[in-house]
Amino acid sequence: MPSRIPPLQISAYTATSAVGVGKEALADALAQSRSGLRANDFGDDPLPTWIGRVDGLEEVRLPESLAHWDCRNNRLAWLGLHADGFIEAVAAAREKYGASRVALILGTSTASIGETELAYTQLDAEGMFPPDQRRSAVHTPHSMALFVQEVLGISGPSETISTACSSSAKVFASAERMIRLGLADAAVVGGADTLCGSVLFGFNSLELVSSEPCRPFDAGRKGISLGEAAGFALVERVQAGADASPLHLLGYGEASDAHHMSTPHPEGLGAERALDEALARAGLAPEAIDYINMHGTASQKNDEVEGALVARRFPAGTHASSTKGFMGHTLGAAGIVEAVISLLAIERGLKPGTVNTRTLDEGFGPQIKLEPAHGEVRYALSNSFGFGGNNCSLVFGKAAAA
Repeated sequence: MPSRIPPLQISAYTATSAVGVGKEALADALAQSRSGLRANDFGDDPLPTWIGRVDGLEEVRLPESLAHWDCRNNRLAWLGLHADGFIEAVAAAREKYGASRVALILGTSTASIGETELAYTQLDAEGMFPPDQRRSAVHTPHSMALFVQEVLGISGPSETISTACSSSAKVFASAERMIRLGLADAAVVGGADTLCGSVLFGFNSLELVSSEPCRPFDAGRKGISLGEAAGFALVERVQAGADASPLHLLGYGEASDAHHMSTPHPEGLGAERALDEALARAGLAPEAIDYINMHGTASQKNDEVEGALVARRFPAGTHASSTKGFMGHTLGAAGIVEAVISLLAIERGLKPGTVNTRTLDEGFGPQIKLEPAHGEVRYALSNSFGFGGNNCSLVFGKAAAA
């Protein structure tokens, strides 16, 4: 197992999803167990499913100087960046460290593929894209990182991580390594993914999409509700005085079991290794965790494996829940959104429930809670277990008392 790592502070964070823009909208939805899912109204021929769609995204307009970056994914990133004073926090870090010392690490699963889909519907008689779609930088997986780097005015190391559902969880691990190795003094981490035909019809072809709002860990669960979201965090070394933050990244674990392209290892080997490595880097035992944000997609196998893992590794009194029922499975953005939920749990003493779920599958333990609760959260664990066995667990905690 890895050794304990020095903590990093989370100086700013935000998330935008189907429940609203920014932390307040998210915290309110979590406290009230209010789902943002709706009957699918995306596209010309919507699948009979439920989605977590961000309202007003079609009306978002980028400034003229950034219009060449326009696509649904970058519009969502733009919307998310402007919540909770996040841009101002990054500007302060840029001023403090210099633009070249602030890294950018973003996760996405599909990036701007929705714009590429649109471009292919606009081919001319010679099979060429129209002039306004000949934007190679937009039609790449790295599009969002290039766009966000320009928006924030930072020029440090830049990465795009695309490991399916764990993409924007793994950004924290990469940031820790960059800062520890002296490649950066701070890092903007996060991610975004938006709804598109490839996502909706692709998951439907795998027979993973539910015809009703998803019900994670329910005995009658029928599959995933897909969604879109963006989230960001500013990570830096622990500061003193006015620059200090009480929220810390304490540990991370990454593992790939490579069992199957879309089905987790039946014994959860990769997931358990990621969990163990995260706890080891944080220097914590499972008993110390007060809240677990589970990956909990409401697919049969994912819930079966993760539910069994939590049942065998954590005390019965641990509060665990899946928050996919609030905004859907936001794919490459799920890791950052659920990291934000974990940080809110610590900051506000709010332990979310598992919305939409009616009757827990009898195979799961008492750790999984359906209703929200309030109480001190010193340490929170966030699990992101993706396709291909790409697993990541994160541990966040309160700063130690001085």
